[in-house]
Amino acid sequence: MVLDRSDRLLRPFATVDGRWRLPVSAGTVDPRTLAMLRAYEDRRFASHSGVDPVGVARAAWQWLAHGRVVSGGSTLSMQVARLVEPRPERSLTAKLRQMVRAVELERRLGKAGVLDLYLALAPYGGPVEGMRAASLAYFGREPARLSFAESALLVALPQAPESRRPDRFPERARLARDRVLDIAAARGVLTRAEATAAKAEPVPNTKKSFPMMAAHAAEEAVAADPEARTLRLTLDGRLQASLEALAAERAAAAGPGLSAAILVIENATGAVLAQVGSAGYLEPARRGAIDMTLAVRSPGSALKPFIYALAFENGLAHPETLLEDRPARFSATYAPENFDLTYQGTVTARRALQTSLNVPAVALMELVGPARFVAHLRGAGAGIALPREAAPGLPVALGGLGITLTDLARLYAGLARAGSVPDLARRADRPPPASSQRSVAEPVAAWYVADILRGTPPPDNALAGRIAYKTGTSFGYRDAWAAGFDRRITVAVWVGRPDGAAVPGLVGRTVAAPILFDAFSRFGGEPEPVPQARDALVATNAALPPPLRHIRGDQPRTLSAAGATLKIAYPPDGARIDLGLSEPGPGPSLALKALGGVPPLTWMVNNRPVSEGARRQSAWAPDGVGFARISVLDAAGASDSVVVRIE
Repeated sequence: MVLDRSDRLLRPFATVDGRWRLPVSAGTVDPRTLAMLRAYEDRRFASHSGVDPVGVARAAWQWLAHGRVVSGGSTLSMQVARLVEPRPERSLTAKLRQMVRAVELERRLGKAGVLDLYLALAPYGGPVEGMRAASLAYFGREPARLSFAESALLVALPQAPESRRPDRFPERARLARDRVLDIAAARGVLTRAEATAAKAEPVPNTKKSFPMMAAHAAEEAVAADPEARTLRLTLDGRLQASLEALAAERAAAAGPGLSAAILVIENATGAVLAQVGSAGYLEPARRGAIDMTLAVRSPGSALKPFIYALAFENGLAHPETLLEDRPARFSATYAPENFDLTYQGTVTARRALQTSLNVPAVALMELVGPARFVAHLRGAGAGIALPREAAPGLPVALGGLGITLTDLARLYAGLARAGSVPDLARRADRPPPASSQRSVAEPVAAWYVADILRGTPPPDNALAGRIAYKTGTSFGYRDAWAAGFDRRITVAVWVGRPDGAAVPGLVGRTVAAPILFDAFSRFGGEPEPVPQARDALVATNAALPPPLRHIRGDQPRTLSAAGATLKIAYPPDGARIDLGLSEPGPGPSLALKALGGVPPLTWMVNNRPVSEGARRQSAWAPDGVGFARISVLDAAGASDSVVVRIE
């Protein structure tokens, strides 16, 4: 049995012999049902010790008087004894064994334990056993609150489960139910009026399907822990049901054969709150059995924010840096175009990312290096698939790789968590996974990207400035993506055909983004922006250091114009430098030295300028101990960075 975080049933599984038997206790059953059960089956249940002498004497007298068994005198305890130790023969010896076992059960388990066993094991026709399974099978809901008619039917069925099955013999089921209602009224459990009204209710004549929420997540949990009887997931059942309905509705509207997947992550803990693997688990036309949150697909532009984050982190750009969006050729043969085949000229990095311009993204990818970018994502824990294991090239910037929706959601959750990528927690009945310390960006760079994406123009069904989000459309209109976050949660959406076929008009902004915003609204509450990073440089383009004001397209981006590589000579990367900052009083400055590059140089520490117009040497006075990223930029746009620990 797979439960959500609040113990709500998501999906039950049959036993190995094909029976539906779910855990149940008296505390989870409607008290009126229990009262009716005791009145009908064993009205002296509370007072006897497993065997009712009055009932046995009555059964013996009827047997002697009529020459046959009229009533068996069985108590609930004796019925439980028969269920846990079934014997094929019907004889006086077998009945005596039942009595002995009933007394033993009551001594060992008490009244409450015996009643719980009856509720769990009583037969209800076919493979259905126990009152909880029967209530779900015949009424489609838990037995915590039932009508009088429903309670009476569940009380009547175990006496003759096959001949009274309402899905096969509804008239016999009705007669048995009405007899229970009459006895309950005669013994004061119901009033005559209540019994009469209950008899007017129809008897269900079909079985209902058992719940199958989060079908993929439930299967994956059972496969990972096949010995567990009950598995409690981190999923929120109400949100899961709502998003499953949303995915089914939008996939049907998008066209035949399309599926949709949605993943929701709680940013603070990494807990998966909803996992919708398809638009309908039982829909073969949509390949519903395939969990598309785990399928490797091309993300289109959905990874562009991480190119910008890496450029910001390495001091290559700032949200207000000017980029050129003009026809350009990279590596002599690669000439990317924008989605709408137009160009916007000189734009800020902020606007380039918000409008998902392709040429600026490829220009930044050339600066950071595609191999380094892919290694960076893999280091953050994302499984990146490259075509035929080819070396990463510039097309990676526009979706020339494969990633799962789950890994994409984790990376976006990292942006919401100041760069720290969470390990997903899926089981609520186990301790959360230890933090992996994986990072997709430094806190300042992560906040820069979050701040930019919060200004992305929303789809038609949403208001601006509420969540940070980005869309993606893979080549050939095969995949539509949208991923977004606020301080509380991250949501990732995929729409497409599981078989990878092209779908004209399948665009992330028009198909996936509306689902993303609807998912946020169904989560509820007011979106909360990601808090600003402490060392973020909020400035206009004119106030930026000169090398950050514009990325020149006519200069080498990694080599200086003189051909000498810009390199930080001191301090070395990874060094631990003892400046005596643990002692009282001001500490000494740290010398900064660079080789190569085109003066003037700009030195930056943690993305904040230290000196401008400097030569190859400078100095920085730390304000405390800890890690620091030191970067240097030259007049041609080349850069180098190191990370050191100040002590």
